[in-house]
Amino acid sequence: MQTTLELYNYEIISKSQTDLLQKAAECLARSFIGLEVSGKWVQEPMVGQLHLDYEDFYQFTKGYLDSTVEQGYCAVAYDRDNNVVGVLAGDTNTPEIIGEDVFEGSFYDMNVILHVLEDVDQRFMEDYERRNGEEIKDGEILHLFMLGVTAETGRHEIIQQLGDKLIGKASSEGLKAVLGEATNPKSIRVMEKYHNMTKYVDTDGNFIVHKYEDNNKLKGIPSTIADGTYILLKELC
Repeated sequence: MQTTLELYNYEIISKSQTDLLQKAAECLARSFIGLEVSGKWVQEPMVGQLHLDYEDFYQFTKGYLDSTVEQGYCAVAYDRDNNVVGVLAGDTNTPEIIGEDVFEGSFYDMNVILHVLEDVDQRFMEDYERRNGEEIKDGEILHLFMLGVTAETGRHEIIQQLGDKLIGKASSEGLKAVLGEATNPKSIRVMEKYHNMTKYVDTDGNFIVHKYEDNNKLKGIPSTIADGTYILLKELC
């Protein structure tokens, strides 16, 4: 039986690889909007609750990749036919707090997700400054923003390989830490098990979390599916 290392190729892609870049955006969008994998429905809880459209979400993922891929933190897994079956995409930008709605039309409810992420990111940055006596700067932290896997086979190994590539590169380039916003228990388990990240505890001893039950647009998400978005961190040096 072939291993996933034999089934798939793993690569950090660049902006010039337009075919892989487009397929990476498609893989991420399908993963977030929802797909059936081995008889189970896999979907990001906030995206499902807000009924976001695939085409809108694809344009969002493609725009994110186009704007960040040259930083060198978009890793893909693809098969012999160049079908992208896994993506882990990040950046080294300081989290941006816009504080107002930026999405319009059929994608308007994406603003809800944006504000959830801004809430936990802002609280993390404020705590980071209290703890370290200085603000986070661009190029200091790897922000793992989007993970999507559409493969039926070897999903856990794909996640491990993609994470190893990006975190290994971040460590070799002297970045201080790896940051992620986990929106559901599965994401938390993935970050903990495969990337050795942990839930961030602030200087008051609390997790930084945006509880869905306190959000009018997201309180319909069953607590058995997900209870909130958490900050996870892995220090590198």
